Amino acid sequence: MKLKVLFVAQEIAPYVPENEMSLLCRRLPQKIQELGNEIRIFMPKFGVINERRNQLHEVIRLSGMNLVINDADHPLIIKVASIQPIRMQVYFIDNEDLFQKKYALTNNGDDNFTADEKSIFFSKGVIETVKKLGWSPNIVHCHGWFSALFPFIMRNVYCNDPMFANNCKVVYSIYNDSFSGSIDNGLAHKLLGKNVTPEMLTLIKVPTWDNLTKFAIDNSDGIILATKEVKPEIIQYIKDSGKPMLEYSEGNENFEDYENFYTKVSEN
Repeated sequence: MKLKVLFVAQEIAPYVPENEMSLLCRRLPQKIQELGNEIRIFMPKFGVINERRNQLHEVIRLSGMNLVINDADHPLIIKVASIQPIRMQVYFIDNEDLFQKKYALTNNGDDNFTADEKSIFFSKGVIETVKKLGWSPNIVHCHGWFSALFPFIMRNVYCNDPMFANNCKVVYSIYNDSFSGSIDNGLAHKLLGKNVTPEMLTLIKVPTWDNLTKFAIDNSDGIILATKEVKPEIIQYIKDSGKPMLEYSEGNENFEDYENFYTKVSEN
């Protein structure tokens, strides 16, 4: 069965510096596409990304919507670029207030918005854009802690949307991208709304990296270990969940294993 795979990535090379995650998120979608599947790729338009050098341009027909985060409206801007020479398109979720800082992934002292609001905006922005594209994926593959809220938001905030409510499954990849302390403790409150109750958010009342990762595991259908250095307690949490898990493979180069795992999760 050929799949429609949506990649929701925290980092993708060459738009951000090369590391384990950004390189895998560059190579994996290409290989999945070459295996005959259909793909779409999204990442945040962090301020560090040079738009001129990377030839980003705004997609007017997809932009213009406002997303409400913590009772404030934020315009959604969609940009796109192509990775040459393979001409693989990457969509960027942007907002001048949320992502104008050079290092928008972190919560700098001079930043009026916290990382949790950026993460919520990113997740909702991806979903709204995919809806506008009229493209319903079989698999959503989330990469990195910045995408950890996506499975919950898709499952609950958009639970009645036919684009995601039927046979769409979520896979979450865990990397060695932990941060110290926690992001804003108001995160859980900012997620409250229709179909979302405080009881559903108990785990992320203190949104540490561990708690966000466990929250993503709880709301995903399959888990991938994308690095050697996953904390033992996280691995045990996955095992206790009973969900399918793909073990780490050296160099993350066994792309057929990813496709087979997608198929396994989609058929469960």
